[in-house]
Amino acid sequence: MDLVFIIDSSRSVRPTEFESMRKFMIDMINSLEIGPTHTRVGVVQYSSQVQNVFSLKSYFTKADMHKAINDIIPLAQGTMTGLAIQYAMNVAFTVEEGARPLAKRIPRVAVIVTDGRPQDRVTEVAAQAREAQIEIYAVGVQRADVNSLRAMASTPIDDHVFYVESFDLIQHFAIQFQDKLCVIDLCAQGNHGCEHLCVSSPGSYSCACRSGYKLNNDKKTCSGKIGQCSTGYIDLVFVIDGSKSVRPQNFELVKQFVIKIVDSLDVSAHGTHVGLVQYSSRVRTEFSLNQFKTAKDISNAVRNIDYMEKGTMTGLALKHMVEHSFSQQEGARPNVPKIGLVFTDGRSQDDISEWAKRAKEAGITMYAVGVGKAVEDELNEIASDPVNKHSFYTADFTTVNLIAEDLKLNICPEEIKGETEFKNPCDCEHLISFQTNTLTTLGNLAEKLSQLTARLETLENQLADKK
Repeated sequence: MDLVFIIDSSRSVRPTEFESMRKFMIDMINSLEIGPTHTRVGVVQYSSQVQNVFSLKSYFTKADMHKAINDIIPLAQGTMTGLAIQYAMNVAFTVEEGARPLAKRIPRVAVIVTDGRPQDRVTEVAAQAREAQIEIYAVGVQRADVNSLRAMASTPIDDHVFYVESFDLIQHFAIQFQDKLCVIDLCAQGNHGCEHLCVSSPGSYSCACRSGYKLNNDKKTCSGKIGQCSTGYIDLVFVIDGSKSVRPQNFELVKQFVIKIVDSLDVSAHGTHVGLVQYSSRVRTEFSLNQFKTAKDISNAVRNIDYMEKGTMTGLALKHMVEHSFSQQEGARPNVPKIGLVFTDGRSQDDISEWAKRAKEAGITMYAVGVGKAVEDELNEIASDPVNKHSFYTADFTTVNLIAEDLKLNICPEEIKGETEFKNPCDCEHLISFQTNTLTTLGNLAEKLSQLTARLETLENQLADKK
């Protein structure tokens, strides 16, 4: 199999706890037959950013892997688990990084080890990873959020989710993992009638669809191209950093990032409108909200933008966005959701506080995307609440498109519908709907609590037997 460990090295993981995580990985590797034609192993660590420790093609001996694991320096920042899963799917499990082609039917397995609640979205990206035939095991320690573990893991959930109260106990699960990882790959024996993808799980399989399609009720066939924002519409203004620290080659990657977001939107005269502002030591409107009416025209305009260079006046850019970009003169429409997306690679040379606050007071939902030397506090100050859904960071321009997927999910009108529909909450139908939904949610919570209690009792019995 191709196995990638995705390990949480956020600031909440103490040094002694991280040592337990190292030992867990080494014990797992020692139990496997390692080699280019056998099991390949990669390791990714994450916090507020994602770092490739070594890829599936880097080492083919246990000794080399042990040394690389022992040399890991924890990142000690936030907990961007969704970003790490996205990286694993788009980078770590690619043929270029050493994964074997899917046609060879060699299982792709990700083992996520985390001790906290993710600060970004995991449900959608984990579903995409599973659709890409990556089998996900989620291991939670101490403060880990059980619901997030279950949202990430493959099915059957109980075979793919593990939780322990301390890092000291994580070693007890190595043997259980070994048993589960070494089961027969049923999909290697045939596709079992799956129209698109057959996804193996321990002792079982399930069917999945390629990206952009949905699984039908028969759980085997696929239909309907999905994924583009097409319900509702927004006024979206990009505010992109064109300072000299970005550099020309990276500025081209920023353009690709913008185009990827635009391609996911329903741009039209009566649909979504998009504007773009570039800033450095000054601010320049590249095109306003009322200038283009098709995604193709916007993409062409983005490709033709000239790089400004010079300084980083983010505060001035926010002021321009509030006073000009979202004005009726430049195409902003009344009663249409306003979204501002700021992209920067460094610390602002002027104050951002006043205009970050004014933007939100003006009803603009603010997203902040930082790269490289971007300052986390500034990103969080720009971003709307909740910050973990509106602030994004990556260390490298080459991986910025990984953030684009999360942003597409966030800014799609379906996702912000609750903020844009104006209904009377006291209407009878809405009260009944609220009551029904609340009772359903409470029922689901009670069921999950019962399952969790049973699971904990089983784990306690297993630990007692080992003592």
